[in-house]
Amino acid sequence: MADLSGRLALVTGASGKLGPVWIGALAGAGARVIAVDLHAGEVEGAKGIEVADVMDRDALLALRERIGAPDVLVNNAGIDQPPSGDARSLAIEDVPFDDFRRVLDVNVAGTFLVTQVFGSAMRDAGRGSIVNIGSLYATIAPDPGMYDHLDLDPPFLKPPAYGASKAGVVSLTRYFARLWGPHGVRVNALSPGGVLGGQDPEFLRKFTARTPLRRLAEGGDLTGPLLFLTSDESSYVTGHELRVDGGFTA
Repeated sequence: MADLSGRLALVTGASGKLGPVWIGALAGAGARVIAVDLHAGEVEGAKGIEVADVMDRDALLALRERIGAPDVLVNNAGIDQPPSGDARSLAIEDVPFDDFRRVLDVNVAGTFLVTQVFGSAMRDAGRGSIVNIGSLYATIAPDPGMYDHLDLDPPFLKPPAYGASKAGVVSLTRYFARLWGPHGVRVNALSPGGVLGGQDPEFLRKFTARTPLRRLAEGGDLTGPLLFLTSDESSYVTGHELRVDGGFTA
């Protein structure tokens, strides 16, 4: 029953796997949604895409000058490597340091920079809700056995920087919740578990066997939690990580 009519929402990483899910939910609740991505294009529910890099402070400041302070900010932009038979495969000792650092830069520093630019405007306006998109891997480590059926040599590894970055995102969530709570800005994290998206049958079998609800999430499983966190329904909730993982981290 969340109502976001008349509110302005900003979503980064708009054309990624989950970007359209967040945008559709916010637009469906009545918000005017501004989508941000590195590439131009159309995302249903958004008022076009603003092309900006979450690592480019000047571009973010210019966007803030155009749109003002949003009522809702969803920090969704990030780098991930889903498992697949054609994924890049490296032994842990061969993972390039630059690759590790880039994931941290985009996922953690990018979240910080967007929050710094737009969240400070929300603070000055005295209202708003920020939702940072985390992951179940902010809490637990990936199990290499989930991927050992893939015909890759060396075996597929979930990038070590991914979970580290998402744990950092959750920490930033708590930091800004405490800093800006007195100014009327709530900051929470939404951490999805596995989300259906073309995974191979054996991975799905392994993952669902580990999940108490015995399935992966679909987009509709995530929209309610997002609308709860971004609306007045959660007016006394801040500094919280809401795990939407079917019980995987239980």
